[in-house]
Amino acid sequence: MRHFLTTVSAAALGLAVVMTTPLAADSLSGSYLAARNAAVNNDFSAAARSFSAALARDPENIELMDNAALAYLALGDVEKALPLGEAIIAAGQRSQAAGMLLTAGLADAGDYAALAAQEVQTEGISPWVDGLVKAWALVGADDIPAAMAQFDAISDDAGMKGIVLYHKALAYATVGDYAAAEAVFVEGGPGSAARTRRGAVARVEILSQLGRNSDAVTVIEQAFNGATDPELDAMIARLNAGDTLPFTQAPTARAGLAEVFYTFAALLRAEQAGEYYTLLYARIARYLRPDHMDALLLTADLLEGLGQYDLAIAEYRAVPTSDPTYHVAELGRAAALRRLGKADQAIEVLEQMTRSHSDLAVVYSTLGDTLRAQDEDQSAIEAYTKALDLTVEGDPRAWFLYFSRGIARSQDGDSVGAEEDFRAALAINPEQPQVLNYLGYSLVEEQRKLDEALDMIERAVAASPDSGYIVDSLGWVYYRLGRYEEAVVQMERAVELEAVDPVVNDHLGDVYWAVGRTREAQFQWKRALSFIEFEQSDTEADPVRIRRKLEVGLDVVLEEEGAEPLTVANDR
Repeated sequence: MRHFLTTVSAAALGLAVVMTTPLAADSLSGSYLAARNAAVNNDFSAAARSFSAALARDPENIELMDNAALAYLALGDVEKALPLGEAIIAAGQRSQAAGMLLTAGLADAGDYAALAAQEVQTEGISPWVDGLVKAWALVGADDIPAAMAQFDAISDDAGMKGIVLYHKALAYATVGDYAAAEAVFVEGGPGSAARTRRGAVARVEILSQLGRNSDAVTVIEQAFNGATDPELDAMIARLNAGDTLPFTQAPTARAGLAEVFYTFAALLRAEQAGEYYTLLYARIARYLRPDHMDALLLTADLLEGLGQYDLAIAEYRAVPTSDPTYHVAELGRAAALRRLGKADQAIEVLEQMTRSHSDLAVVYSTLGDTLRAQDEDQSAIEAYTKALDLTVEGDPRAWFLYFSRGIARSQDGDSVGAEEDFRAALAINPEQPQVLNYLGYSLVEEQRKLDEALDMIERAVAASPDSGYIVDSLGWVYYRLGRYEEAVVQMERAVELEAVDPVVNDHLGDVYWAVGRTREAQFQWKRALSFIEFEQSDTEADPVRIRRKLEVGLDVVLEEEGAEPLTVANDR
């Protein structure tokens, strides 16, 4: 659906709130200030409480109503947000939150006639959303000809056509006209919203309702390029067994309205319009259809992005164990726990998944990543090995598993095994810059195969010229080869790209010393020290070593370490 996204903007979806009532002077109280601070920090619970407290002091203030409604909506408490939205509309004001809430309230009440008759200028959300809402409201009111005419009326915009056709097809299927639904999918062509996962699944279900199971399997194969997951595997098995799949994507008009909000939430997310505003659409989709698992997963992911890990975890836990997306939710929950600083709990979740979903490589690879981050390298290696065992031979994605296991082996001191894995990754993806850089840098640090290392890192830089870490590697291999002047050029570029990285600054200091620029070397070493987080022990920039270089110089430190002496530029 990427071709639609360039035409969608936050402004077009009505993300600006228009208010005419000024904030009362006495509302600048502790409650209001606390609410604003909570809102800025995406603490929706605290914001809702504090805006409500401020509103109690100034109950007619529209801005406070809107902010409280937004906070409750972001929190997912539509029942508390709804009266506030209704009050805003009753006061003759426009607000995105109020428009969304009014739509949700009317849909919840089944008042499709009122929903279809909304006055867009005062009660609507945005022209595009409102147009689809009206069409689905007409479906709910059993006025199918008018609904289809409404879909047609809003399909003129090139950027909207695919989306409108997708919803039109869903609407036909909702009322049982599967032949008309399939005809719309055919009309939509390869660039329509049917190319999304939900669109593909909808079409598969429609084809199955038409008795065309073999065509449905073909749609799956073409849409996902042969890559499957538990949900798709289950569908294929049922189709091949001759079962008729039920139509689940929008079985009711209310579900169709939920799909409208999910559609635009997905578009906003793809357009990076802002996680907060995207969350509002996802929340309405969840309210209208609690079993919309895609909306749930999107909501959880957005909450993670906003730093609300506890709320995200609660969303992930809402997925039933019987749902095909359960493993996706559990992987998400593990990630949220890890980001919350609860790595042990994340590992517990993943280890449980190795028992409940023992056939999924992604479970083991994610477990490996989590264990490696905790310096449990041996266990991580075992997890990556299991993931590789479950990966189909020839899978082009296997390079990342070899790469990840290679890092774990390197961290565990197994340089031979690490090199084998890195070369296995390159055999699959020969120009992958991360692998080229990691192996090249490892060879440099071990002072082996320096010419090959240089070739690898030069290729990595060519592929990722703006990666400061990769450019640093190139400078470092020049340094190891005694090509100090060339090293300076690359190291200075690396510091431009990674200005506060202690390793890069330390390296530049060494290179400056090698060409006789001792004061600049000392300055870079001091900068490196200032950027080291001393509670972390995994940095390559050793503060003790850096301080020793500041005391006696790099030459003496190398001599003390038994390393080969430098040929300083000024001495040549």
